[in-house]
Amino acid sequence: MWPVWVVGLLALLLTLAVGYGIYEFLHSLAAKEATPENPVATHEVIRTALATLTFAGAVLAGVYAYRKQRLAESDAHRADEQQLAERFTTAAEQLGHDRAAVRLAGVYAMARLADDWIEQRQVCVDVLCAYLRMPYEPYPETASGTSEGESLRSTPTAHKEGEREVRHSIIRTIRSHLQPQAPTSWSACNFDFTRATFDGGHLQGSLFKGTVSFGGAEFSSRSFYFRGADFSAARVYFGGAKFSGGSVDFRNATFGGGRVDFTGAKFSGGRVHFDGAKFSGGSVDFTGARFIDGTATFVNAEFSGGRITFFGAKFSGGSVDFTSAKFSGGRIDFCRAKFSGGAVTFTAALYSGGTVDFENVTGAPQDWGPFRPNDAGG
Repeated sequence: MWPVWVVGLLALLLTLAVGYGIYEFLHSLAAKEATPENPVATHEVIRTALATLTFAGAVLAGVYAYRKQRLAESDAHRADEQQLAERFTTAAEQLGHDRAAVRLAGVYAMARLADDWIEQRQVCVDVLCAYLRMPYEPYPETASGTSEGESLRSTPTAHKEGEREVRHSIIRTIRSHLQPQAPTSWSACNFDFTRATFDGGHLQGSLFKGTVSFGGAEFSSRSFYFRGADFSAARVYFGGAKFSGGSVDFRNATFGGGRVDFTGAKFSGGRVHFDGAKFSGGSVDFTGARFIDGTATFVNAEFSGGRITFFGAKFSGGSVDFTSAKFSGGRIDFCRAKFSGGAVTFTAALYSGGTVDFENVTGAPQDWGPFRPNDAGG
């Protein structure tokens, strides 16, 4: 850094040089237009030179002030980023704490951070989803060798104290940010619940615009609700999911171009309800799914260009119910499906166009409804 007096002197000399140059330039222009009757007015040239120099100085001062403001804003932005990063670290540490109350505080801290940190909102959502993907921890062993909460040992809720509440708080927090009227929406984010275990929860009325994965997830004992959810612009994956006693509720949900994928899912006593759902160009894929005493219902569902695929699905005691469903341009595919004790019913279904395919089916639906073998291709 140069001494201030040196910089000041150089700035003064530079200003004088620039001022003199402007004066000479203006004087030469005025001299060309001067006549004996109208000689060059030196004081006018000086006045104009000073005005020009003042204007140039004002422009330079404005540029300097703008540059200084940008630097200040950059410093403030870096400070904000550092503060947000510190909040992220603190919230993540809370989520890993042994005490349930601290973990619960971490859930809300991470949610608030996701609201404030737009650039890293997806990362914060990923952390909450990752917590749900972690397996439940069992009760610690006592000195006698038996587990605390012995009566809960064989149930899916046998977790360490407060864990279920922490997990359900995450689900409730996500749901509140997926509502159409949410002050801060997370609808555009992706949600990865791969291989997570759910023993209840609500995402009803949620608006999804990204990708949602429940691949390999397990729904047991309790219900999980997507009632009234909007999947028009989303893709939902349940491939390989297991429904063992629990149920997933998609009643009155909307599928307008989105896709719900149950490829390879296993329903062993579980239930999936699409009653009253609307499929307009969307699709639900149960390719290779197994219904072993499980149930999927589409009562009063509406299909207008949507597609339901049960290609290669196996029904051994399970059932699929399309009672009073409405088909107008949609497609249902049971090609290569196997029925060995299972039942598929179309009682009182209304058919006004579309395609139903029962090609190479082993066994037959219990009630064809409006379809006949010659219509269904089988």
